[in-house]
Amino acid sequence: MNKNSWLTIIGIGDDGWNGLSSNHKDILLRAKTIFGGKRHIEFLPETVKNNAREWPSPLKNAFPKLHNLKGTATVILASGDPMFFGIGATLLREFTIDEITILPHPSSFSLAASRLGWALQDVECFSVHGRPISVLQRHFQNNLKIFILSENKETPSKIAQLLTEKGFGQTKMTIFEHLNGKDEHLFHSTANSFKLEKGADLNIIALECIADKNAVIYPPTTPLPDEFFYHDGQLTKQDIRAVVMAHLAPKYGEVLWDIGAGCGSISIEWLRNARNTRAYAIEKNQERQKLILKNAQNFGVPFLNLIAGTAPESLEELEKPDAIFIGGGLTSSIVVEHLWSKLKSGGRLIANGVTLETVALLQSYAKTYNGRLINIAVSHSETLGRFQIMRPTLAVTLLIAIKP
Repeated sequence: MNKNSWLTIIGIGDDGWNGLSSNHKDILLRAKTIFGGKRHIEFLPETVKNNAREWPSPLKNAFPKLHNLKGTATVILASGDPMFFGIGATLLREFTIDEITILPHPSSFSLAASRLGWALQDVECFSVHGRPISVLQRHFQNNLKIFILSENKETPSKIAQLLTEKGFGQTKMTIFEHLNGKDEHLFHSTANSFKLEKGADLNIIALECIADKNAVIYPPTTPLPDEFFYHDGQLTKQDIRAVVMAHLAPKYGEVLWDIGAGCGSISIEWLRNARNTRAYAIEKNQERQKLILKNAQNFGVPFLNLIAGTAPESLEELEKPDAIFIGGGLTSSIVVEHLWSKLKSGGRLIANGVTLETVALLQSYAKTYNGRLINIAVSHSETLGRFQIMRPTLAVTLLIAIKP
């Protein structure tokens, strides 16, 4: 326990007061103020409830009250492990760890793993609480085990429908309701036969993913096949995309500006290849804007930021990028100069061109920004009569520049 801490976060399970250790009970008994959800407070004995308050909605409205309580013994009740898809991370953005003591309870994922005999390190764990379920579909892989923290009782049926639509109808589903509580209930089904008449809002879902014969399984690495994208022809092709992504080199928490995003393929690859990344797809064409949103949803990255407009007018309010890709509209040196000025030190600027006029521009930018050019010429095999030939595609020139 931190010597200077005044705020204690205690994890509590569905086994309530009886599931708490004597130490945790003592802390609650000594607390001057207790915050928690209605369900958590109902677990407390009457003598402790007198000091308990329900969280306001939205949660941030409680922060001024908490700040006013500094120096007094204050407890926050949280579900399970507060640092695993819990309130702990939110509170640590408001207060320092020196002020807080965190006392976790076994998480619902740990309890579910013990019921199923699954090694938790081999299971992918997600929460769709406050998130669209489409974020899950890029993780559907044959034989993969997944735990999902639900939003409410409707979540299991929505996920069953999504699995079936994506060709994972045979996936085995186990729904755990009120784990470790007096109302604990388990329900087993396959995704394509899922039907739960009455469900509980408090539930988690275990999946054993089984792909149907014709399931479309998205590879977890780049590049995605061209045929997986909705597009109108404005698509950075798979072979070129592989080279582009190698030089964009997304890293944890980085930001991409995708200028002239087309169908959004580069932004989508960026978001899929590193955790906590952000991408801004700048596109002026309204029909392509629709394609970007459709592709983002389909590939499980609905948090892609679509910016309707052109560079540089639409960029002023955006966070500075770690990488910029110019896939369209490379005509003005003023625009490129502006983009370069916004790029962070160590950031990567990648631009492509096909026409001789565009390549000439790329050559001048390479001199200006101490960059280099790569020419990519790709040929694909094709049948011609009784023979096989190599049919060349248009050569693409890439500018690669790294800002000092």
